Amino acid sequence: MVNTMIKKIVILSVLLQGAVHAEAVIPKQIKVPEGYSPILTVHAQGAQIYQCALKQGEYTWETLAPDAKLFDDEGKIVGNHTAGPVWEYKEGSRVVGRVVNKVDKAPDTAISWLLVEVVSHQGDGLFSGVDFINRINTHGGLPPTSGCNANHLGGEKRVAYTADYIFYGK
Repeated sequence: MVNTMIKKIVILSVLLQGAVHAEAVIPKQIKVPEGYSPILTVHAQGAQIYQCALKQGEYTWETLAPDAKLFDDEGKIVGNHTAGPVWEYKEGSRVVGRVVNKVDKAPDTAISWLLVEVVSHQGDGLFSGVDFINRINTHGGLPPTSGCNANHLGGEKRVAYTADYIFYGK
């Protein structure tokens, strides 16, 4: 019994150290407001979808939507991230978000880290208690650097990306 108790204390200590470390890596510009705690952290793998558009006389790749699967720590799919932006958990609860702030940690190689505020909820599952989301640890996903011209106007390109999403509630 004593050994079991010691193991639990060691595990709790390791988990708390991990939580403190995760908190420390999030830049202040995208930290959630005081009083919110992490509910879930997932890893996303998918694509950022861009569309070739003409803006003020210039051809440019505009962000259209994300299309990613959300994975738990065991590598199992637990949800999806799609246009809106929308995050949907495996039991059907969904949130729609609005970007509050961003930080470009690696602007030459990866999309921004984000603070997202949830603006609407659907369903009674895990995401029904989510108020904020962080996107961190991004890799890839930047808009294409060429190929957007009169011949490709309206065309779409998918660019692979990965990120971690942390969902927060009270």
